[in-house]
Amino acid sequence: MAATPAWPPQSTPRLFVEDELTQGQQIRIDGGQAHYLVSVMRTKIGDPVKLFDDKTGEWLGVAAHVGKRDLILDIAQQLREREAVPDLWLCAAPIKKGRIDWVAEKACELGVDRLRPVLTRRSVVDKLNLDRLRSHMIEAAEQCGRTALPSLDEPVKLAALLRDWPADRALFFADEAGGMPAAEAMRARPGPAAILIGPEGGFDDAEREAIRACPQAVGIALGPRILRAETAAAAAVAVWMAVAGDW
Repeated sequence: MAATPAWPPQSTPRLFVEDELTQGQQIRIDGGQAHYLVSVMRTKIGDPVKLFDDKTGEWLGVAAHVGKRDLILDIAQQLREREAVPDLWLCAAPIKKGRIDWVAEKACELGVDRLRPVLTRRSVVDKLNLDRLRSHMIEAAEQCGRTALPSLDEPVKLAALLRDWPADRALFFADEAGGMPAAEAMRARPGPAAILIGPEGGFDDAEREAIRACPQAVGIALGPRILRAETAAAAAVAVWMAVAGDW
């Protein structure tokens, strides 16, 4: 006897929507998402579409109307609740376009809860297109099956970040001058945390002193090799996730 095919199939397209989803609701999809479903995926009436809203989880939508420029989807059932997200922030100095996009994408894939761009003296970028960064995070979440997106903050100067740092959150900063091995430091400070990554040129001496003066700050080392800023960000997040038991 042939096995019953899985429904919805693994190949079902998956999209993020801004509207909060509920069972029995109808939603309209237009713009680039409609083009993707109609022209690329060839969605027809009755076809499934997976949707998530960063609030209530993942839902099954079924195409009720398919036009040239829009679709109407019936929200049929909830497939998954919104996932639990580890309490980790990534505070990263902006770097060149393309590389900072990569950081935003990997922060989402790895499960970071909040991305906080931090302006430092050696930052070569002082303005960010936050809409573009959010788009990269959304695309990563769509492709990787995530039901939660990291929050994305406006850039903040390092001095302001340190001044307002919460007392209950460890701040692990990648220190080019050396620090505790990352895994060892993170095991010693469980609980809410953040990782601070400097720009391509690293922190200057005055910034390093200011960071070390923050009571919650712990300097960490990421091995014997010199890493690019974006590599250091992904490596440090991966170590924290492994130590926290998320992997």
